[in-house]
Amino acid sequence: MRLKHLTLAAVCGLCALWAQASDLSDKLESGDYVLLMRHTLAPGVGDPPRYTLDDCKTQRNLSSEGRSQAVVVGNWLKKQGLKTADVRSSAWCRCKDTAQRLNFKGFKVEPTLASFFDEMDKAPERTQALQKFIAEQRQSKGPQALILVTHHVNIHAYMGENIASGDMVLAKVDVQGKMLSYQLIPRPD
Repeated sequence: MRLKHLTLAAVCGLCALWAQASDLSDKLESGDYVLLMRHTLAPGVGDPPRYTLDDCKTQRNLSSEGRSQAVVVGNWLKKQGLKTADVRSSAWCRCKDTAQRLNFKGFKVEPTLASFFDEMDKAPERTQALQKFIAEQRQSKGPQALILVTHHVNIHAYMGENIASGDMVLAKVDVQGKMLSYQLIPRPD
């Protein structure tokens, strides 16, 4: 009798995990949700003086731990049922490296995901541009996830909350690309 209860509990637990995974992929395949992700671990704050986007050596980049974290996140997303994704990235190397390591058959650089850390007064303007981009993609993305790899400042301006390196935000959006609600998804280990 005890074994029967343990078996039933294990089956129920597996069903709950499957439902959670299925729920995430179903939401991201719809046009109502987008996944924003902060790049994985890149020690430090901001970029060195005189950095350029054309030269990764001049920027703050992912550490070896950050590179591993990005692979783990990509594998975790696939375990959640995501088969295909339109991955977009900021032009900064730490974001592009994160996007590449998610391993969803490439990514595209999206200007609206660019950091405004050095120009914080641009936050409202950049957030409006991001909302417009999300609205456009929402209509045309088809049944695949939209994953946006960007920076702390961009995500904070969009949702109003700080998140850690590699954390994700499942945002429910309206037709104008504005966030209606969100769920914070901590970076999986």
